[in-house]
Amino acid sequence: MSPADTALPSSHKAEPLSAKAPTTAFGKGFVMDSWYFVALSRDVAAGSLKRHEVMGEPVLIGRTKGGAVFGLRDICPHRAAPLSAGRVVDKAGEGETVECPYHGWRFRTDGVCAAIPSLVEDQAFEADRIRVRSYPVRESQGMVFVWMAADPRSDAAPDHEPPVFPGVVGGDARLVESMDFDSHIDHAVVGLMDPAHGPFVHQQWWWRSEHSMHEKAKAFEPRDLGFAMVRHAPSSNSRAYRILGGAPATEITFRLPGYRWEHIQVGERQVLALTCLTPVTETRTRITQIFWSDHWVFALARPFLRLGVRAFLKQDGGMVNLQNEGLRYDPALLWIDDADKQAKWYQQLKREWARSRAEGRAFANPVKAAVLRWKS
Repeated sequence: MSPADTALPSSHKAEPLSAKAPTTAFGKGFVMDSWYFVALSRDVAAGSLKRHEVMGEPVLIGRTKGGAVFGLRDICPHRAAPLSAGRVVDKAGEGETVECPYHGWRFRTDGVCAAIPSLVEDQAFEADRIRVRSYPVRESQGMVFVWMAADPRSDAAPDHEPPVFPGVVGGDARLVESMDFDSHIDHAVVGLMDPAHGPFVHQQWWWRSEHSMHEKAKAFEPRDLGFAMVRHAPSSNSRAYRILGGAPATEITFRLPGYRWEHIQVGERQVLALTCLTPVTETRTRITQIFWSDHWVFALARPFLRLGVRAFLKQDGGMVNLQNEGLRYDPALLWIDDADKQAKWYQQLKREWARSRAEGRAFANPVKAAVLRWKS
């Protein structure tokens, strides 16, 4: 894809929203009409129902016994029992449905009510006029994504598909770690893409420290719904890369609504480190880090890598808690170039996405190619 050509195709233009466009203020609102990561495919077993929370909404993610993944609002419209506490059943003439644990109401995977067991034969009640909200769900590359629409009443199909990530190799994911941060997704996004905090927050012997800081200059260019630090050799003070051997080359990409991945190539071998950010509520964000690789080092070093990933997440989470002490006073935040340029780009991307959806036009990436310089 050409860096200069990052608008969505005309076939993906959004219909104008009748409702008021969502807020784009930093730390407020969410990127709507987007795909969010909710689970690994391997964690959604056949016949299973599991409750998730996305943007403060209860979302049931399930899989039929036939293998199809689906998403429903996890509230029965009868007496508000969570449908995820029920079961998947297969009744003659109905196909596979979700049975509410309270009164046995059954719902198809598209949300339409298939049966109300308490009704008797001569009671004229059209059960199929009742429905719960259904969410478009996709399985891709061993992950499950849910579409969060700006208008919950709309039945329109998503106008684009979930992102496809490079380097998903070596079979199933080799390493997965997840943690909830007590922050809005905006703060989680800019915290994880911040290039200057590493020497102070992550002070492991195998990474880097403030005593090894030096100036860096990295080229960036726009990408589909985001931007990338173009492929380059890792910094000399990033010791962890040395275990890969050879001459690793890495590219780091960010894409709306909250995906950041580092794709490393060492000869013919690859490593993909993907971070998925899922807004649970306005003040809680789930960070899921997933690693794939066909490099031999993962087979030997996975226990140590897991410890490292957990340490990084805990350190970032601890800093979020410290930051919250200041954020509760609602201070104005000071952004500087070039270290905070990626954070600025994220805010521009978020605003442009909301405007393009509200105006029913193609998204026009506001990011311009640039070389950024900072010390870390």
